[in-house]
Amino acid sequence: MKILIIIPAYNEEGSIASVIADIRQHVPDADILVVNDGSRDRTEQLAEAAGARVLTLPYNVGIGGGMQTGYIYAQRMEYDIAIQMDADGQHPAKELPKLIAKVGAYDLVIGSRYAETTSYRSSRMRRLGMLFFSGLVTLVTGQRFTDTTSGFRAAGRKAIDLYARYYPIDYPEVESIVYLKRSGCRITEVSAEMHRRKAGRSSITPWKSVYYMVKVTLAVLMSAMRYSRSAVSRP
Repeated sequence: MKILIIIPAYNEEGSIASVIADIRQHVPDADILVVNDGSRDRTEQLAEAAGARVLTLPYNVGIGGGMQTGYIYAQRMEYDIAIQMDADGQHPAKELPKLIAKVGAYDLVIGSRYAETTSYRSSRMRRLGMLFFSGLVTLVTGQRFTDTTSGFRAAGRKAIDLYARYYPIDYPEVESIVYLKRSGCRITEVSAEMHRRKAGRSSITPWKSVYYMVKVTLAVLMSAMRYSRSAVSRP
């Protein structure tokens, strides 16, 4: 199988080289694509020096645009599996075989911090937000999910093709699950350890958190409505 690991990166010079080295150690046969999302630091140079392929976008388009760029690349280069990993070191490469092993039986495999007990700890407010979105997606899809905001995912060919065609732009993780379910994909979660970011800082401020909650909730409900209408219209 051809495996591509997609790492969207924006100003991650403090961690990108160690993330690539970690992948090389645990999944040496995988190709690594860093989507440099208009970084203003040395992310591009350090990623190339570490041996990754780099696609540099002319300006910052956000995680959704960066990931869709990666999926389009995976589709055109005919990869069997495309894996999303963060550039900040939150996703240990030693967990990758768990996700890879499930692709084939499933179209998307999500690494979950909460499917089983792990060492990961989040703030109370962040945890409440995760619980809210997990409950919302469970409600609208009819499938139980524990970690809908996880950015640690492995996609098979069907999911790659769908994500290359459309991928949510703003805070896409939650809506992208509903989109795949609406398209008839098989999705599962596997328990995965995760860390706090090794360097840099999160782009989500308190005000952005409010926007995130409202925007994603509306996007999920709109996706659910489209799914319901298409189901009714089928003979």
